[in-house]
Amino acid sequence: MPLPQPLAEHLGRVLTEKLHEPVQVRDARPVAGGSINDAFRLHTNAGEFFVKTNTADCYPSPFVSEERGLGILREAGALRVPEVLAQGEVDGTTFLLLEFIAQEEEDRDFQARFGRALARLHRSTNNSFGLGHDNYIGLLPQVNTPHKDWVEFLVQCRLEPLVKMARDNGRIHPGDTIRFERLYARLPALLPPEMPALLHGDLWKHNYLASANGEPVLIDPAVYYGHREMDLAMTKLFGGFDREFYEAYNNEEPLVPGWEERVELCNLYPLLVHLNLFGGSYADRVGSVLRKYV
Repeated sequence: MPLPQPLAEHLGRVLTEKLHEPVQVRDARPVAGGSINDAFRLHTNAGEFFVKTNTADCYPSPFVSEERGLGILREAGALRVPEVLAQGEVDGTTFLLLEFIAQEEEDRDFQARFGRALARLHRSTNNSFGLGHDNYIGLLPQVNTPHKDWVEFLVQCRLEPLVKMARDNGRIHPGDTIRFERLYARLPALLPPEMPALLHGDLWKHNYLASANGEPVLIDPAVYYGHREMDLAMTKLFGGFDREFYEAYNNEEPLVPGWEERVELCNLYPLLVHLNLFGGSYADRVGSVLRKYV
């Protein structure tokens, strides 16, 4: 879908105000890769920018929480994130306007730099798990009610809401709802204690990029303070990052031994997200993981 002309004109006015010079959008080229939003690379007389759009009546608020999440990651100072230039709505289209960061090929040391930088991000801590506001992971609301205990947060704010959603929509195997109840009782013995760590929250291979100068850049976050193994596990959900990434992370901020054996357990949450969004074989994947623990 092309960028609506009223929105293009509005973005020109926004950029004019931001940059203190007249800005006109000359071209808006669709960018592939997003399954939820439409995305465009804006060509203007003042340079290039990036904008994500969606229909306001069915997708009104995730850009608000995404802007806040990018701001939280930026404040941590460990990794580069795109600067948010504006967020709003024009004629029924909601948008998020960002700086444009060109994606380049990763050099040989990129994954190690990324691993060390993520470890530094995870040193940002809080006095509780969760966040001061709810947000989204993909199209799904993500509850972030603060909890002092990680297992309580994981069960009440991550697993239970999505198990209920999947059950209500007939997407989960009936016996697996009972297995989740049994799993909850076992979680304190299965997950090592950790301080709350600032997480990207949706860290898979399409939610980061390498900039022109080799910097790791985080995009599309689902930020909260959680157990850092959640971010590490998510990196392995669809193939994993390079070995150097994990080695560098562990050298910078050592993980509790056995973390690799807990990857599937931590990935029950993103698997439930995909089950509720897409159904299909994700029910079998969820059931397979549950049977390893209960």
